[in-house]
Amino acid sequence: MACFLRPLPRRVLARRPLSTSTPRYAGGLKNILASDAPPPTQIASVSPAGILLEDGLLLRGASIFLDGKVFLWDVPDSVTDWGREHLALFEVVAPRPEILLLGTGEELAHPPPSFRSRLVDLGIQVDIMSTRNACATYNLLTEEGRRVAAALAPLTPYRWPKTPIAPPK
Repeated sequence: MACFLRPLPRRVLARRPLSTSTPRYAGGLKNILASDAPPPTQIASVSPAGILLEDGLLLRGASIFLDGKVFLWDVPDSVTDWGREHLALFEVVAPRPEILLLGTGEELAHPPPSFRSRLVDLGIQVDIMSTRNACATYNLLTEEGRRVAAALAPLTPYRWPKTPIAPPK
């Protein structure tokens, strides 16, 4: 019987204790290509009551989804009354989104040419569709990691109240 000599295993001293807790993604799949940045706001559903977010928040009126955040959007109920002044947020944001998904409510409606031309001047590609389709497309493009924004009108008209918020006492 031949005897083989093997080196003794090296003793490795860990500088920190090894974790014995359950991994963060236990039981599920992890996308190794995705960044560790927090996920952008995702839309769970759209109904006449408003836009329901994954975290349970219900948005009853027009909103802008940009860089993982949600902004209340004060626009007229009719898409034909939208103007360049309603795009002020996109003039100051950097970096600008690659594409803006414009959800016009229950039905597809086209905004005035000046509205669309202002977006082109800002270097933002615009895709106009119903709000339901815009929400689905927004979720898909954000999952792909694209720099996308969505300006969404509600299915039923709702105006955000313009009452000031009282300071805490």
